[in-house]
Amino acid sequence: MFAAQMTTEPIPIPIPLSAAVRAAGLPARLEALGAESCSDEELLALAIGDGATAHRSARRLLDRFGSLGAVLRALPAELRVAGLSPRSALRLTSVVELGQRAARAWPSEPWVIRSPLDAAEPLVDDMGPLEREELRVLMLDTKNVVTARRTVYRGNLAGSSVRVGEVYRDAVRTCAAAVVVVHNHPSGDPTPSGEDLRITAELAEAGRLLDIELLDHVIIGRGRWTSLRAVGALGQGATIR
Repeated sequence: MFAAQMTTEPIPIPIPLSAAVRAAGLPARLEALGAESCSDEELLALAIGDGATAHRSARRLLDRFGSLGAVLRALPAELRVAGLSPRSALRLTSVVELGQRAARAWPSEPWVIRSPLDAAEPLVDDMGPLEREELRVLMLDTKNVVTARRTVYRGNLAGSSVRVGEVYRDAVRTCAAAVVVVHNHPSGDPTPSGEDLRITAELAEAGRLLDIELLDHVIIGRGRWTSLRAVGALGQGATIR
């Protein structure tokens, strides 16, 4: 059995700038050293793109919403109330959506799940910031390669709303050998609730009856996660091949 593991986002390390690059301004610095050399405020200013006022707008957004994550989750109407022009609000919203789509893009290499970390790590940045609960199902072949993934539920995942048949429907249709169930806790704390444990036991039992193994149920928080397989919640015979 794999031990429970947690991941945290890396702490950005400032990159020393040469006097010449610093003097050349933000666009030259970004081109020379990459986007990672820019602060949150500078990247927001570039995304806003309102010329000389962009930096003031970016600072105002960070002050008003309190964090970069809150700015990026804001609706266009909220951005306009905070002082952005309609065009800039839509531009920033579009940039955020492009980033989210890129994060959800299918990996270029086969996604093989050999441990809880393999299942959780690609989804932490995508699912951790969500403000509503989502339940997703990863479908695997006999070599533990993810062949498909589906979002089954959005909203409040009360136990009565999670139907075992819905969770396994596409896995049965595609003849999957196994599944990994993943859902997020909007609170940011991935500690499993009693309801999470009950649902996991029901899903594991259904998987045994369907001959589709539930390899894991992973709960995503903000920058960290919990494997219910690792804490023994899947019952008998839970193995990752």
